[in-house]
Amino acid sequence: MTTFSANLGFLWAELPLPDAIRAAKTAGFDAVECHWPYETPTTDVIAALDETGLAMLGLNTRRGDVAGGDNGLSALPDRITEARAAIDEAIAYATAIGCKSVHVMAGFASGDAAERSFTENLRYACDQASLHGTTILIEPLNHYDAPGYFLQTTAKAIDLIAQVDRPNLKLMFDCYHVQLMEGDLSHRLQDALPHIGHIQFAGVPARGRPDEGEIAYPFVFSQIATLGWQKPLGAEYKPGGPTEPTLGWMTTT
Repeated sequence: MTTFSANLGFLWAELPLPDAIRAAKTAGFDAVECHWPYETPTTDVIAALDETGLAMLGLNTRRGDVAGGDNGLSALPDRITEARAAIDEAIAYATAIGCKSVHVMAGFASGDAAERSFTENLRYACDQASLHGTTILIEPLNHYDAPGYFLQTTAKAIDLIAQVDRPNLKLMFDCYHVQLMEGDLSHRLQDALPHIGHIQFAGVPARGRPDEGEIAYPFVFSQIATLGWQKPLGAEYKPGGPTEPTLGWMTTT
């Protein structure tokens, strides 16, 4: 049976994080995940997770100066100190709330120096995370939503995983981003499976509810199950208003 995680960066985003966790439980989700929870005290998140019995599957490192155009720091050669502070903060927050995955965001960069910076920061992140049994995730982002982002394809992510050479570095496979950049989801999933740490989804091309757009998600979900994947799949889509009216897909997949 396919199970689902609510990404609270988009779903119930208008609610304080603890209330969003409770809303996800009421709606029937099996787990939750988030983007940047750092303004919420860990004690409040722990209380909501304990109350609902849900696990927090993942969170992101801070993006940096968002108003200044940042979308991650770890591939920026001149921002290593900030990048590692963000990594330390994310691992500490995740450890406090019992979250076992941290997505390290690369940022807008290109070239050999950026790749060296990213791989060195990922080694640092993996070594620090291993002390807590935490997985580090990297995620390719599509060039429509994030033009200039360092990591854009699953092939590059798998290459980086080999370069970093740490057992707790995995790929966050977001079907939305992969479809826009590469297509051929069934084969991409099969080929990347040994490297995948988490799977997310949204409708394509609008990043809306998954029962709208060009992807037949019931088929994709069945393919994922056939591959033997048993962890919750992350619903990371933009509801475009209240979340509850967009959840009909949960009863048809």
